[in-house]
Amino acid sequence: MATRREIFLQLRDVASELYGEDEGRQIAEMIVLAKGGISRNDLLVEPNKELEINDIDRIIAELREWRPVQYIIGVASFDDMDLEVSEGVLIPRPETEELVEWVTSEAPHGAKIVDVCTGSGCIAIALSRRVKSSRVWGIDISQDALAIARRNVAKYAPSVELVEGDALGDFSQLIDGEIDVVVSNPPYIPKSDSKLMRRNVTEHEPEIALFVEDSDPLLFYRSIARTALRVLRSGGKLYFEIYENFATEMVDMLTTEGYSNIVVREDFRAKQRMVCAEKR
Repeated sequence: MATRREIFLQLRDVASELYGEDEGRQIAEMIVLAKGGISRNDLLVEPNKELEINDIDRIIAELREWRPVQYIIGVASFDDMDLEVSEGVLIPRPETEELVEWVTSEAPHGAKIVDVCTGSGCIAIALSRRVKSSRVWGIDISQDALAIARRNVAKYAPSVELVEGDALGDFSQLIDGEIDVVVSNPPYIPKSDSKLMRRNVTEHEPEIALFVEDSDPLLFYRSIARTALRVLRSGGKLYFEIYENFATEMVDMLTTEGYSNIVVREDFRAKQRMVCAEKR
């Protein structure tokens, strides 16, 4: 039987061929900790202790096929939670945690919040836990995503209400009363940009949650913004995670749709990735 260190190095070498040394190391560690049921401290303090991972050959084969590590281990870390993920749902990103932080800092006590395109439920669950006495809805069109979101909600935030709905339709009928916050991380990557992305994303994560037609990259934003105007209270706020290349167009669109006090924020990589707008 191999040691913890030997398995880690084996995985690191495979992952590094695809992702580079730093990310390869992180991926190897994630797999060893999750599949071995150990902590990072265990790996550091007792690296020569034997470790059995029965499906190591399958894991290596999946790595070589660019399957994301989060799908391999079945969870993605988000806001101090380990959320279930699989091919039917977008993997939560650190940038989205920054959006959650922003909403949390401004949402009123007891806020009514709608998360459109909820996916794994990461935003809805995090806000339900963070904003005291809030009522939170999560809306998605994908049955696969909603099935995963339901399990995550049951584990972390049972009060979140999940409903099937189309971001391009009128989701106002799915919620109750005036809303304080609408938040969304909708599909926003132009299909032509897929050629710039790595295979772990383009070949495994759901296309429906990632890409839009080049002819109308703000399609989802515009639709959500219009419905949000009908459900938000006066002074209520709309928050989006956005594509860095379209920040100016986003501000113009939100202004045209009738929003005010529009603010764009950069993420931790200094990219314009978030916007907030207020209903007049």
